[in-house]
Amino acid sequence: MLRWVLFALILGICACAGKPQKKKETPKSLARGWGDSIKWVESYEKGLSEMVKRKKPLMVIHHLDHCPHSQALKKAFAADKAIQKMAEKDFIMLNLLEETKDEDMGPDGRYVPRILFVDPSKTVRTELIGKFNSHLYTYEPADMKLCE
Repeated sequence: MLRWVLFALILGICACAGKPQKKKETPKSLARGWGDSIKWVESYEKGLSEMVKRKKPLMVIHHLDHCPHSQALKKAFAADKAIQKMAEKDFIMLNLLEETKDEDMGPDGRYVPRILFVDPSKTVRTELIGKFNSHLYTYEPADMKLCE
């Protein structure tokens, strides 16, 4: 009987040894490559709350990881020290890979990249537009110089 118990114990240990251990997932940076020196909020709701509390406008960057236009804008945004400083100092910052439920965040559609600004009264500033007629809130890398 003792042999069977010992055999079952050894078999159980061997079976467990073959299973891969779960890796601890390291939390991903909220910056997502847009600038590690900037304090980013994790959600639209937290951004609105922080915006009201700190009385600073909220800048919302809508983007996708697989979009080449989003990637180019991200690279230019992260490389421009003046933009990084302005973003950290003057705004509550949020970059989103998913759309919000707020219909006001897509005034002319839901495309990427798209940057919208919300003032502390929670009004989406639709008059702050880029240079494109078909996608009013899109920007490209060359536009970084206009923002400084």
